[in-house]
Amino acid sequence: MNTVKKPWLKFYGNIPESLDYPKKSLYQVVKENAKKHGNSIAYKFLGASYTYNQLIENIEKFASGLKSLGFKKGDTMSIIMPTCPEGIVAFYAVNKLGGIASMVHPLSTEKEIEYYFNLSDSKYVLTLDMFYEKVENASKNSKVEKIIVSKISNSMPFLKKSIYNLFMSKKVKLGEKAVKYNDLINIKDYVEDAEVNTNELAAILYSGGTTGFPKGVMLSNYNLIAEGMQVSVWGGLNEEDTILAILPIFHGFGLSVCINAVFMGGARSILIPKFELNDLIKTIKKEKPTFLIGVPTLYKAFVDSEDFRKIKLDFLKAAFCGADTLPEKLKRDFDLLVEKSGGKAKLLEGYGLTEAVTAVMAMPLNHYKPGSMGVPFPDMLAKIVEPGTDKEKETGEIGEIVLSGPDVMLGYIKNKEETERVLKRHSDGLTWLHTGDLGYMDEDGFFYFKQRLKRMIKVSGYNVFPAEVENVLINHPLVKNACVIGVEDDYQMTRVKAFVELEDFSKASDELKKELIEYAKKHLIKWSCPKEIEFRKELPLTKIGKVDFKVLEQEEKEKRLKEKKEK
Repeated sequence: MNTVKKPWLKFYGNIPESLDYPKKSLYQVVKENAKKHGNSIAYKFLGASYTYNQLIENIEKFASGLKSLGFKKGDTMSIIMPTCPEGIVAFYAVNKLGGIASMVHPLSTEKEIEYYFNLSDSKYVLTLDMFYEKVENASKNSKVEKIIVSKISNSMPFLKKSIYNLFMSKKVKLGEKAVKYNDLINIKDYVEDAEVNTNELAAILYSGGTTGFPKGVMLSNYNLIAEGMQVSVWGGLNEEDTILAILPIFHGFGLSVCINAVFMGGARSILIPKFELNDLIKTIKKEKPTFLIGVPTLYKAFVDSEDFRKIKLDFLKAAFCGADTLPEKLKRDFDLLVEKSGGKAKLLEGYGLTEAVTAVMAMPLNHYKPGSMGVPFPDMLAKIVEPGTDKEKETGEIGEIVLSGPDVMLGYIKNKEETERVLKRHSDGLTWLHTGDLGYMDEDGFFYFKQRLKRMIKVSGYNVFPAEVENVLINHPLVKNACVIGVEDDYQMTRVKAFVELEDFSKASDELKKELIEYAKKHLIKWSCPKEIEFRKELPLTKIGKVDFKVLEQEEKEKRLKEKKEK
């Protein structure tokens, strides 16, 4: 058995090489941590503050109500919520009862939600009244028995809640499956924690996997505890720290880094239910977060904002960027902005994927290497291999990034073949997750990302599946064929472009481009919608008759390179 080298350990400083992970359920670990910080603020929501004591009390109330509906160990609840207290409370309450939380994007289409219900075997659902009709329709061809309906105003301060309910809340006609959230939490009976093995399934998050179609990533209590503790220790989180939960809870990055890791360290999370730049900047001015966590598009918005540039950022310890590649130009611009404002924090890159909860490596706070995404967290192993094999590459050679350690998923739900394809036992005796990402490691153990092996596109940290977008466009009566690629702008951030072949090319027009984009918006989540459309008389084909997307990618790359030189 070969020993995995860890040249990165010399950059750990005071961070231990290994952590002691409690062999308990995730909720039991969070509850024990909460006792240490009882009256400290756990989270804030639109001006309302909630202590750790209140967090636990609310989880216990919801768990009691949920059990009264018949929820038992092993049952699955789909949580279709933005980042708000009720979604977080439900996540931990389900875990307390020994259940499984399936985290679903609330802007998913009806058909997508139905797919997630059936993949996860959900019997229970939590959602907002504004999404109820869509969720209720999606539940008709599923095992869903109860739909718990909450309001976004539930946890707002009294005045905001009153204004929202009076002027903005819409009345929704509830069906026979519906149960009101506020009715459920009035049940007072205390419920004992379920007996849970730390290795049991706790949550399902959704990822493109390696084939470009949504997969249900099965994460255990152990996975979630380990990753949360690693992030907390890496950032040195404590009661003095505040993190903005800008990334949503249905995203591994948002759930684990911005919520779970915060609770592991006794810090506070500022819950942001919807991204509105002006409101976010006001929140940053008021709350003075010690850490910013986000994707490149967030930092680009900050750099471009005159109001953000006016903030004195001396309260910021660090800013981390993940879920997508951080352009070097964007990093330089943000770091300069912070420096000019009197701050010392740097924008640092990290790396992770849903199949390992989320972040598994990041740049050390005391050492920076340009272009690198950092080094592995405690207990996480990483190496570079010949793609699809266990043959390790030499230092500096490009290959597939593979990971091993406590963060690595149990597998893909109801997909043994794909699980066996990405989780492989190597000759060193360890099970390794083959990420499908190409990169290399330098002599110090710092890792560098090059490109994705598969065709999946990342937009603002979210997975976009070209086949799904193409299928929607091809369903339009005027479209003969379509091919979707990711294109980069000056900051190397990705957006979706569609090349469209019409049944009748004479009908090509700017008006039709707008029509196709609006058509896509009706069927796709917004990150998947094309931002740009180009009509082609014919799309390039491979020798076996498939649309050759690589030709289009190369043409686009050359075109944009030429445009840049001409500027």
